[in-house]
Amino acid sequence: MISSPGAALIRRQQFLLKCLGAYRNKSCNTSSRSIKMWSVMSGGTALEADAISVLRSITPSLHLSRHKGQAGKIAVIGGCREYTGAPYFSAISALRIGADLSHVFCTKDAGPVIKSYSPELIVHPILEESYSIRDEEKKSVSAKIIAEIDKWMERFDCIVIGPGLGRDSFLLDCVSDIMKRARQANVPMVIDGDGLFLVTNDLDLVSGYPLAVLTPNVNEYKRLVQKLLSSEVNDQDGAGQLLTLAKRIGATILRKGKADHISDGDAVHGVSVYGSPRRCGGQGDILSGSVAVFLSWARQCAVIGEVKMNPTVLACIAASVVLRKSASLAFDSKRRSTLTGDIIECLGRSLEEICPVS
Repeated sequence: MISSPGAALIRRQQFLLKCLGAYRNKSCNTSSRSIKMWSVMSGGTALEADAISVLRSITPSLHLSRHKGQAGKIAVIGGCREYTGAPYFSAISALRIGADLSHVFCTKDAGPVIKSYSPELIVHPILEESYSIRDEEKKSVSAKIIAEIDKWMERFDCIVIGPGLGRDSFLLDCVSDIMKRARQANVPMVIDGDGLFLVTNDLDLVSGYPLAVLTPNVNEYKRLVQKLLSSEVNDQDGAGQLLTLAKRIGATILRKGKADHISDGDAVHGVSVYGSPRRCGGQGDILSGSVAVFLSWARQCAVIGEVKMNPTVLACIAASVVLRKSASLAFDSKRRSTLTGDIIECLGRSLEEICPVS
């Protein structure tokens, strides 16, 4: 196995070229495992069997020859004084899905709190907010933060930007630089929460980057549409508008809702199977961590030719169906008292029921 940082960068560069070419070719809408996706634009409606097939196609088997790290190394960039739950939910969900290692890069105030939630997470309390540093220190502090991130960047299969990030101006500037470094290293990014606020105000951070996935909720999607299309959300032609938006950005969008809709600018796919009427906060954080893991798995399948569809789309479909099934299972047990932690506890069972370990 080639594991040097230089080799990792080469592999990412090769994959990026594929994303810009083969995965944008509409003739590549099937895989060697015979996955057939119904396009919402074409009037397809029954997506349950297809979503489950996608999940099964990219979930790796478990065997004794595998070593730590092969099932995914994920990082979450987020967590500040006010918000410590969101990065924890995202990072721990990645582990519950099956990632081997999960890191959290957060502010110094958030670090001890997130560490106390679970010893399973690798927590790096290196980020800073404006209140803790003087103006004359900002340039040097920012440089130190970026240098520390650079030590780790090549190790990650995917990074999640935004859970619990907050909107401190200095912190957002640092995260913008982190995103630029991730693009340079061809590291996939999942953008959620306050990361979407950042991206909406600076679309160049993800524009034309096919390894980026945006996961907006209703309000975040509305802001993206207003910013980029200068219009309001059009539910009469929701699929067409999503297709246009994804194509304009040049990245994959997972629009969350009663049914989840996914587009990379070539087609729109929907996942409406399972689900729960309980809308407790934090489910988007579960989704972001799950997408990150499935994206690392889908890319591995793409490298060896097992799938030909865009791995970002496959990852969104797989993460959506697992979260929706987990939410359904949790609601069956907890009903109105269902919390995010209850859904996380059901992730393993949901995946096992669909993709049992042989």
